[in-house]
Amino acid sequence: MLLFSIISFLWSQNKITYTYAIKGTDTLKLDVHSPENVKPNDSLPVLLWMHGGGFSGGTRDNKHHEQKLAEYVTTKGYIGISISYRLLRKGTETGFGCDCPKTDKLETFKQAAIDYLDAAKFILDNKKKLQVDSSKIIAGGSSAGAEGILNAVYMKSFFVDELEDYKDVNFAGVFSLAGAMVNAEYISKHNALPTVLFHGTDDNLVPFGSAPHHYCTPEKPGYLLLDGSEAIAQKLDDLGVSYYFHKVIGGRHELSSIPFDELDAVFEFFGKTVLQDEIIQTKKIITKKSNQN
Repeated sequence: MLLFSIISFLWSQNKITYTYAIKGTDTLKLDVHSPENVKPNDSLPVLLWMHGGGFSGGTRDNKHHEQKLAEYVTTKGYIGISISYRLLRKGTETGFGCDCPKTDKLETFKQAAIDYLDAAKFILDNKKKLQVDSSKIIAGGSSAGAEGILNAVYMKSFFVDELEDYKDVNFAGVFSLAGAMVNAEYISKHNALPTVLFHGTDDNLVPFGSAPHHYCTPEKPGYLLLDGSEAIAQKLDDLGVSYYFHKVIGGRHELSSIPFDELDAVFEFFGKTVLQDEIIQTKKIITKKSNQN
Protein backbone atom coordinates (compact mmCIF):
# COMPACT_ATOMS: atom_id res chain seq x y z
CA MET A 1 0.00 0.00 0.00
CA LEU A 2 1.35 3.43 -0.92
CA LEU A 3 1.97 5.82 1.95
CA PHE A 4 1.29 9.20 0.35
CA SER A 5 3.20 12.05 1.92
CA ILE A 6 3.19 15.25 -0.11
CA ILE A 7 2.82 16.67 -3.60
CA SER A 8 5.09 19.60 -4.32
CA PHE A 9 4.71 21.96 -7.25
CA LEU A 10 7.56 24.23 -6.17
CA TRP A 11 10.23 22.76 -8.42
CA SER A 12 8.45 20.27 -10.66
CA GLN A 13 4.90 19.85 -11.83
CA ASN A 14 5.27 16.07 -11.46
CA LYS A 15 7.05 15.50 -8.17
CA ILE A 16 5.40 13.20 -5.63
CA THR A 17 6.96 12.12 -2.34
CA TYR A 18 6.26 8.73 -0.77
CA THR A 19 7.34 7.01 2.42
CA TYR A 20 8.97 3.73 1.46
CA ALA A 21 9.94 2.49 4.93
CA ILE A 22 9.90 3.37 8.62
CA LYS A 23 12.88 2.03 10.56
CA GLY A 24 13.06 2.99 14.20
CA THR A 25 12.98 6.78 14.35
CA ASP A 26 13.79 7.13 10.65
CA THR A 27 10.99 7.76 8.17
CA LEU A 28 12.54 7.02 4.78
CA LYS A 29 11.12 8.83 1.78
CA LEU A 30 11.62 9.02 -1.95
CA ASP A 31 10.79 11.76 -4.43
CA VAL A 32 9.37 10.64 -7.75
CA HIS A 33 9.88 13.06 -10.65
CA SER A 34 7.95 12.16 -13.82
CA PRO A 35 8.02 13.79 -17.25
CA GLU A 36 5.30 16.38 -17.73
CA ASN A 37 3.98 14.60 -20.83
CA VAL A 38 3.75 11.11 -19.31
CA LYS A 39 0.70 9.25 -20.63
CA PRO A 40 -1.61 7.00 -18.56
CA ASN A 41 -0.29 3.78 -20.10
CA ASP A 42 3.39 4.75 -20.19
CA SER A 43 5.97 2.57 -18.47
CA LEU A 44 9.25 4.46 -18.23
CA PRO A 45 12.87 3.66 -17.32
CA VAL A 46 14.08 4.93 -13.95
CA LEU A 47 17.15 6.49 -12.36
CA LEU A 48 17.07 5.56 -8.66
CA TRP A 49 19.47 7.94 -6.91
CA MET A 50 21.23 7.75 -3.52
CA HIS A 51 22.86 11.00 -2.33
CA GLY A 52 26.31 11.34 -0.79
CA GLY A 53 27.45 12.79 2.51
CA GLY A 54 29.64 10.27 4.31
CA PHE A 55 26.59 8.47 5.74
CA SER A 56 26.18 11.46 8.05
CA GLY A 57 24.74 14.22 5.87
CA GLY A 58 23.22 15.14 2.54
CA THR A 59 19.58 15.13 1.45
CA ARG A 60 17.50 13.54 -1.27
CA ASP A 61 15.98 16.88 -2.30
CA ASN A 62 18.94 19.25 -2.54
CA LYS A 63 17.63 21.58 -5.22
CA HIS A 64 21.03 22.25 -6.82
CA HIS A 65 22.10 18.60 -7.05
CA GLU A 66 19.77 15.65 -6.46
CA GLN A 67 16.57 17.44 -7.40
CA LYS A 68 18.18 19.06 -10.44
CA LEU A 69 19.43 15.64 -11.58
CA ALA A 70 16.00 14.05 -11.14
CA GLU A 71 14.41 16.84 -13.13
CA TYR A 72 17.06 16.49 -15.85
CA VAL A 73 16.38 12.80 -16.42
CA THR A 74 12.69 13.51 -16.98
CA THR A 75 13.73 15.45 -20.10
CA LYS A 76 15.29 12.20 -21.36
CA GLY A 77 12.12 10.19 -20.90
CA TYR A 78 13.10 8.70 -17.53
CA ILE A 79 11.48 8.87 -14.14
CA GLY A 80 13.94 10.33 -11.63
CA ILE A 81 13.69 9.02 -8.07
CA SER A 82 15.87 10.33 -5.24
CA ILE A 83 15.80 8.59 -1.85
CA SER A 84 16.60 9.29 1.76
CA TYR A 85 18.25 6.58 3.85
CA ARG A 86 19.53 6.05 7.37
CA LEU A 87 22.56 8.24 8.10
CA LEU A 88 24.14 5.85 10.57
CA ARG A 89 27.37 7.82 11.09
CA LYS A 90 25.62 11.09 11.90
CA GLY A 91 26.59 12.33 15.36
CA THR A 92 28.99 9.46 16.04
CA GLU A 93 32.29 10.08 17.77
CA THR A 94 34.33 8.12 15.24
CA GLY A 95 32.66 9.43 12.07
CA PHE A 96 33.44 7.34 9.01
CA GLY A 97 37.20 7.80 8.75
CA CYS A 98 40.16 5.92 10.14
CA ASP A 99 38.86 5.94 13.73
CA CYS A 100 35.66 4.21 12.70
CA PRO A 101 36.13 0.46 13.25
CA LYS A 102 36.08 -1.77 10.19
CA THR A 103 33.09 -3.68 11.57
CA ASP A 104 31.12 -0.43 11.88
CA LYS A 105 32.01 0.52 8.33
CA LEU A 106 30.83 -2.83 7.00
CA GLU A 107 27.60 -2.56 9.00
CA THR A 108 27.04 0.93 7.59
CA PHE A 109 27.54 -0.38 4.06
CA LYS A 110 25.17 -3.24 4.78
CA GLN A 111 22.34 -1.10 6.11
CA ALA A 112 22.73 1.45 3.31
CA ALA A 113 22.49 -1.36 0.76
CA ILE A 114 19.37 -2.70 2.48
CA ASP A 115 17.73 0.74 2.54
CA TYR A 116 18.47 1.09 -1.17
CA LEU A 117 17.04 -2.34 -1.93
CA ASP A 118 13.94 -1.52 0.13
CA ALA A 119 13.43 1.61 -1.98
CA ALA A 120 13.80 -0.47 -5.15
CA LYS A 121 11.34 -3.03 -3.81
CA PHE A 122 8.84 -0.27 -3.06
CA ILE A 123 9.12 0.88 -6.67
CA LEU A 124 8.69 -2.67 -7.91
CA ASP A 125 5.63 -3.25 -5.70
CA ASN A 126 4.05 0.00 -6.98
CA LYS A 127 5.30 -0.03 -10.56
CA LYS A 128 1.86 0.44 -12.14
CA LYS A 129 0.97 3.47 -10.05
CA LEU A 130 4.42 4.99 -10.50
CA GLN A 131 4.43 4.04 -14.21
CA VAL A 132 7.93 2.59 -14.07
CA ASP A 133 9.45 -0.13 -16.22
CA SER A 134 10.85 -2.31 -13.44
CA SER A 135 13.21 -4.02 -15.92
CA LYS A 136 14.91 -0.68 -16.64
CA ILE A 137 16.01 0.65 -13.24
CA ILE A 138 19.42 2.34 -13.25
CA ALA A 139 21.06 2.40 -9.83
CA GLY A 140 22.86 5.69 -9.20
CA GLY A 141 24.67 7.39 -6.39
CA SER A 142 27.41 9.80 -5.34
CA SER A 143 30.25 9.16 -2.87
CA ALA A 144 28.66 7.37 0.11
CA GLY A 145 25.57 6.86 -2.05
CA ALA A 146 27.74 5.35 -4.77
CA GLU A 147 29.22 2.96 -2.21
CA GLY A 148 25.69 2.08 -1.13
CA ILE A 149 24.43 1.33 -4.63
CA LEU A 150 27.54 -0.55 -5.76
CA ASN A 151 27.30 -2.83 -2.73
CA ALA A 152 23.54 -3.23 -3.21
CA VAL A 153 23.83 -4.13 -6.89
CA TYR A 154 27.00 -6.19 -6.98
CA MET A 155 27.35 -7.52 -3.40
CA LYS A 156 23.77 -8.24 -2.43
CA SER A 157 24.65 -11.85 -1.64
CA PHE A 158 27.40 -10.67 0.75
CA PHE A 159 25.48 -7.99 2.64
CA VAL A 160 21.88 -9.20 2.67
CA ASP A 161 20.73 -11.99 4.97
CA GLU A 162 17.14 -12.24 3.70
CA LEU A 163 17.87 -12.53 -0.02
CA GLU A 164 14.42 -13.99 -0.68
CA ASP A 165 12.90 -10.61 0.22
CA TYR A 166 14.63 -9.06 -2.79
CA LYS A 167 14.51 -11.91 -5.29
CA ASP A 168 12.48 -9.82 -7.74
CA VAL A 169 14.59 -6.67 -7.38
CA ASN A 170 16.87 -6.29 -10.38
CA PHE A 171 18.75 -3.42 -11.93
CA ALA A 172 19.59 -2.61 -15.54
CA GLY A 173 22.54 -0.23 -15.14
CA VAL A 174 24.80 1.57 -12.66
CA PHE A 175 25.84 5.24 -12.39
CA SER A 176 28.59 5.77 -9.79
CA LEU A 177 30.28 9.05 -8.87
CA ALA A 178 33.49 8.56 -6.84
CA GLY A 179 32.30 5.23 -5.49
CA ALA A 180 33.87 1.97 -4.39
CA MET A 181 32.78 -1.48 -3.29
CA VAL A 182 34.15 -3.97 -0.80
CA ASN A 183 35.27 -6.52 -3.38
CA ALA A 184 35.06 -6.21 -7.17
CA GLU A 185 35.46 -9.97 -7.48
CA TYR A 186 31.75 -10.17 -6.70
CA ILE A 187 31.11 -8.75 -10.17
CA SER A 188 30.49 -11.69 -12.48
CA LYS A 189 29.15 -12.46 -15.92
CA HIS A 190 25.81 -13.19 -14.22
CA ASN A 191 25.38 -9.84 -12.45
CA ALA A 192 27.53 -7.36 -14.41
CA LEU A 193 25.61 -4.39 -15.81
CA PRO A 194 26.33 -1.41 -18.06
CA THR A 195 28.12 0.89 -15.64
CA VAL A 196 29.10 4.58 -15.68
CA LEU A 197 32.01 5.51 -13.42
CA PHE A 198 33.40 8.98 -12.63
CA HIS A 199 36.50 9.15 -10.44
CA GLY A 200 39.67 11.15 -9.82
CA THR A 201 42.99 9.34 -9.53
CA ASP A 202 43.91 11.38 -6.42
CA ASP A 203 40.62 10.96 -4.54
CA ASN A 204 41.64 11.28 -0.89
CA LEU A 205 38.50 9.65 0.56
CA VAL A 206 37.25 6.89 -1.71
CA PRO A 207 40.02 4.90 -3.41
CA PHE A 208 40.31 5.22 -7.17
CA GLY A 209 41.82 1.75 -7.49
CA SER A 210 42.24 -0.96 -4.87
CA ALA A 211 43.30 0.71 -1.62
CA PRO A 212 42.20 1.31 1.98
CA HIS A 213 39.08 3.40 2.56
CA HIS A 214 40.20 6.96 3.44
CA TYR A 215 43.73 5.57 2.91
CA CYS A 216 43.86 4.46 6.53
CA THR A 217 47.06 2.74 7.63
CA PRO A 218 46.88 -0.93 8.72
CA GLU A 219 47.14 -0.15 12.44
CA LYS A 220 44.04 2.07 12.37
CA PRO A 221 40.62 0.66 13.42
CA GLY A 222 39.13 1.83 10.13
CA TYR A 223 41.55 0.00 7.85
CA LEU A 224 39.33 -1.56 5.17
CA LEU A 225 40.37 -2.37 1.61
CA LEU A 226 37.96 -1.25 -1.09
CA ASP A 227 37.87 -1.56 -4.87
CA GLY A 228 37.26 1.76 -6.57
CA SER A 229 36.30 2.71 -10.11
CA GLU A 230 39.53 1.59 -11.78
CA ALA A 231 39.20 -1.93 -10.36
CA ILE A 232 35.50 -2.05 -11.26
CA ALA A 233 36.13 -0.85 -14.83
CA GLN A 234 38.89 -3.42 -15.26
CA LYS A 235 36.58 -6.19 -14.08
CA LEU A 236 33.85 -5.09 -16.51
CA ASP A 237 36.42 -4.85 -19.30
CA ASP A 238 37.59 -8.41 -18.60
CA LEU A 239 33.99 -9.63 -18.71
CA GLY A 240 33.22 -7.84 -21.97
CA VAL A 241 30.45 -5.80 -20.32
CA SER A 242 29.57 -2.21 -21.24
CA TYR A 243 31.07 0.62 -19.23
CA TYR A 244 31.75 4.35 -19.49
CA PHE A 245 34.76 5.33 -17.37
CA HIS A 246 35.40 9.06 -16.89
CA LYS A 247 38.86 9.24 -15.32
CA VAL A 248 40.44 12.51 -14.21
CA ILE A 249 44.19 12.35 -13.64
CA GLY A 250 44.91 14.41 -10.52
CA GLY A 251 41.22 14.68 -9.69
CA ARG A 252 40.20 14.41 -6.06
CA HIS A 253 36.81 13.85 -4.43
CA GLU A 254 35.18 16.65 -6.40
CA LEU A 255 34.36 13.92 -8.95
CA SER A 256 31.55 12.95 -6.57
CA SER A 257 29.67 16.06 -7.73
CA ILE A 258 26.95 15.45 -10.29
CA PRO A 259 28.56 16.15 -13.69
CA PHE A 260 25.74 18.11 -15.30
CA ASP A 261 27.89 19.05 -18.31
CA GLU A 262 28.49 15.36 -19.02
CA LEU A 263 24.97 14.02 -18.50
CA ASP A 264 23.99 14.04 -22.16
CA ALA A 265 26.87 11.65 -22.90
CA VAL A 266 26.02 9.52 -19.87
CA PHE A 267 22.40 9.05 -20.90
CA GLU A 268 23.36 8.50 -24.52
CA PHE A 269 25.43 5.59 -23.18
CA PHE A 270 22.50 4.25 -21.15
CA GLY A 271 20.20 4.70 -24.12
CA LYS A 272 22.41 2.49 -26.26
CA THR A 273 23.40 -0.10 -23.65
CA VAL A 274 20.39 -0.36 -21.34
CA LEU A 275 17.58 0.46 -23.73
CA GLN A 276 19.08 -0.95 -26.96
CA ASP A 277 21.38 -3.70 -25.59
CA GLU A 278 24.51 -2.48 -27.40
CA ILE A 279 27.97 -3.30 -26.02
CA ILE A 280 30.08 -0.17 -25.54
CA GLN A 281 33.31 0.19 -23.59
CA THR A 282 34.51 3.79 -23.28
CA LYS A 283 37.34 5.34 -21.30
CA LYS A 284 37.50 9.12 -21.18
CA ILE A 285 40.77 10.30 -19.63
CA ILE A 286 41.22 13.95 -18.63
CA THR A 287 44.15 15.63 -16.91
CA LYS A 288 43.08 18.07 -14.21
CA LYS A 289 44.35 21.59 -14.71
CA SER A 290 46.79 22.70 -12.02
CA ASN A 291 44.66 25.72 -11.04
CA GLN A 292 41.53 23.64 -10.44
CA ASN A 293 40.52 22.83 -6.88
